[in-house]
This record gives sequence, C-alpha cells and structure tokens, in this order.
Amino acid sequence: MGAYFADLIFHGLSEVARPGQEVFADGFAMVPGGAYTLAMATHRLGHDVIWAADFGTDPFSAHVLRAARAEGLDDTAFRRHPRSLRSLTVALSTPRDRAMISFQDPVTPEPIAVLLHRYRPRLLMVPQLRYDAETVRSLRLARRLGTAVVMDCQDIPADLETPGVREALALTDVFTPNAAEALRLTGTATVDEALARLGALSPTVVIKLGGAGAIALHAGRRYDVAAQPVAALDTTGAGDCFDAGFVHGRLAGWDLPKCLAAAVACGSAVVGGPGSSAAPDAAELGRRLAGLS
Repeated sequence: MGAYFADLIFHGLSEVARPGQEVFADGFAMVPGGAYTLAMATHRLGHDVIWAADFGTDPFSAHVLRAARAEGLDDTAFRRHPRSLRSLTVALSTPRDRAMISFQDPVTPEPIAVLLHRYRPRLLMVPQLRYDAETVRSLRLARRLGTAVVMDCQDIPADLETPGVREALALTDVFTPNAAEALRLTGTATVDEALARLGALSPTVVIKLGGAGAIALHAGRRYDVAAQPVAALDTTGAGDCFDAGFVHGRLAGWDLPKCLAAAVACGSAVVGGPGSSAAPDAAELGRRLAGLS
C-alpha cells in the first residue's frame, strides 16, 4: 500500500545545482515510482500483488496508470478521484548520490484495517514508517490475521522517542531502513549501534548500506551481505527494489542470508537504469544469485 509517484529523473549530473547556477544533465526520464516500484518489482518476481493507491485526472496519474496496466498489475484496489491528484518527485542524480524534491496533492488513503479485512494478504508492504494510532491498531490486526508486515522508513521526521514509533516497530516483522535513516531514527553514532537498538524492538531489522550491501539482525544473530560492484546510472528506486527482493525470498521460504542476497541483487540491478525501469524478473534474479555463489 502507498502513494504512486511520477519520478522525473535528471541523471548524469556532475554536481547538483546550487542556487543561482544552471547545470545540464546527460539524460532525463519520467519513470513511475513510489509504491508503484514495490508493487511492480514484486510482481515481476512472480508474485500476486494487489496495490492500494489513489489516482486523479492529472497527467502524472495517467502516466503511472498506463505503466501499471502495461506491467499487468492488479488494479482491484486502485481508487480514482474526479480531480487532480499529483504526486511527483524530481530526482537530481550524480554518480555518487541524488537529491530529491517532491510534491503531493493531499488525499486520505483507504484505511489499512479495511484493506486487511478485504484481501487477507500473506504479507503487507508499507513503504514508509507509519506510527499513528490507527496504523498501530492495524498492525495489531495484521498480527492477529497472520499477515506479515514489511515496513520501510524513508525520510520521516521521527525518532524512537516519538509516540507510537516503538509500538509500530514492535508490530513490524521486517523493518528495512537505510543507514542514514537508521542513525537518525535511533540517534546513535554507528550503524552497528543502530542495528542493535532497532533489533531490540522489531523481530527482523535490515539496514541497507548502498554499495556496501546490507546487514540484518534476527533473533540476536547478525548477518552481513556484501554488494557486487556495479556501474550506477541512477539510484532512485533501489531501496524499494531491495525490499521486493527480500520479500521474494521470504515468500519462497529462503533463509535470511539468501533473502538478503536477493535483496542486494535486486537493488544492484535497478541502479543500471533510470528509476525503477531496470527491476529484474525472477529469471534475471536467479542468474545474479548464481553469479554470487
């Protein structure tokens, strides 16, 4: 579940423009993003996916809806509104990192509890840390229904002392922040400390380390997976594709190290193209995993 974004990606920049400066990119693409990436990437890996999202009459909604249709995504949980519902991100990508500016027209998404009762999914993917009272109640419902919850973090202005955060993390089966998010959320000085603090709350914590791979903590045991060197065009969507790879392994019943390897392989694959366009299918993921063994 989660909002679509239309990602307007300027890539090949030698630097991000400073105020008063104009720079030219080597390339540009408009690629569907946001929770679309989670749904599309998981679907490409061979899973039945229902994506709950809202769309309007604007060209950005139309762009993502066309892409969803082309990918064969189930539109059962799409809600269409008779007004503009813009949701877009401008990404400025350099060889090292990216800067992003986003905008969304406001909309109230369908409640998680309603979606859980209606679809009874094996697994719920939440693209950002949510900790409001309604979400916490819904996560308790997911646990009662036997629905596993995988939650990402994103740049949420919260920490472990923010009311509701600890409760939400305790009800999340797999929490997948990146290193910067984990440090900010925990207020710790090192990723190792952040992993320990988050692991005391959530059953499984996975921290994305970009080009360095990923680390995870489950049942007191730590796991490390390195990333293979890749030539990166754009890192937009890499974290969501990482999550899709991890979910693919979990649904297949793989052990945690193999789930991590699949996650890193998917995240690495997608940086070769703009946005989420290079997300692998199951056959390509299999080839990448075979190359690691």
